[in-house]
Amino acid sequence: MTDAPGPLEPLGQPILDRLAFERLTTAHRRELKLHCYRMMGSLHEADDLVQETFLKAWRGRSQFDGRGPPRGWLYTIATNSCLNAIKARSSAHRVIEQPGRPPTEGRAAAGPAAELAWLEPYPDAELPDLVDGSPGPDVRYEIREAVQLAFVAAIQLLPPRQRAALLLCDVLGWSALETTQLLGGTTASINSALQRARATLGERYPHGRPLQRERPNREESLLLERYMQAWQAANLDSFVELLREDATYHMPPWRDWYHGRQAIHGFFKTVWDNFAGYRAVTIRANGQPAFAIYARRHQESEWRAQSLHVIEPADGGIASLTVYVAPLGPDLFAAFGLPAVWPEPNK
Repeated sequence: MTDAPGPLEPLGQPILDRLAFERLTTAHRRELKLHCYRMMGSLHEADDLVQETFLKAWRGRSQFDGRGPPRGWLYTIATNSCLNAIKARSSAHRVIEQPGRPPTEGRAAAGPAAELAWLEPYPDAELPDLVDGSPGPDVRYEIREAVQLAFVAAIQLLPPRQRAALLLCDVLGWSALETTQLLGGTTASINSALQRARATLGERYPHGRPLQRERPNREESLLLERYMQAWQAANLDSFVELLREDATYHMPPWRDWYHGRQAIHGFFKTVWDNFAGYRAVTIRANGQPAFAIYARRHQESEWRAQSLHVIEPADGGIASLTVYVAPLGPDLFAAFGLPAVWPEPNK
């Protein structure tokens, strides 16, 4: 493969022993989990598929002779496991909004859609040395672009084989020949799949690529500080002031979504007072700033997990806000190392 040799390349022995295999899994676990997440759109499925990949690798270790890069061997197993898992499930892709649904005005009336498979956020704690890494010479998408929530949502729209080809070639930097050896078929068929995948992404990204995020700066830090303060002060107007005029707001697993500051304000006016107060915890997801929001109901003292917010800042304001609400949102807190109930201050 095109990848530089890793810590076990070559191993110098025909079959991996248990210690060498443990070193191998430790060295590549996080990047394989991220690859499975991009393929599946699900953090939980990615966990399961990485475990399945290592189990298959251990059982088939006699097929690995130590002369090639183990990283490529593991990616082959992981990718094929993902493709098989996608084939076996009811939906080939996960979504961040219901396809074809127009934006809502006013109160959210559509309700949660249990029948849809929703794209899940990915904790930055699982991305050490990946978000800030340097892309290889053949990579079309920088690492910081290829972890964004919007990018993962966009590639979910691709057929599974096109999705795999795009990730292997344009994100990981594999050649068309190497990708053909993994996916099967011909080099011409892989190049054709890549062209179709790139064309589909080009329709979603008029400029040919996702919005490139700048590294966090003072302006962004102040914006996020104001966001936290607005929620903790339960100040709706202060929150809405942070949105760009053309901002979008999605709220998985609810079908409803909103476009424009005025529409978002109109929705939040209908729900803002459902709780007695809010408490915000800073986190990061998909290489983006994020918050976990705890809420206290009227006449109650406990601060319970309420929603998880993934933010896309741009030009001094919030361009996109994805808020995972109940029943999905609170279930995601554990993946970010957060409890379901936050202790009261000074306890």
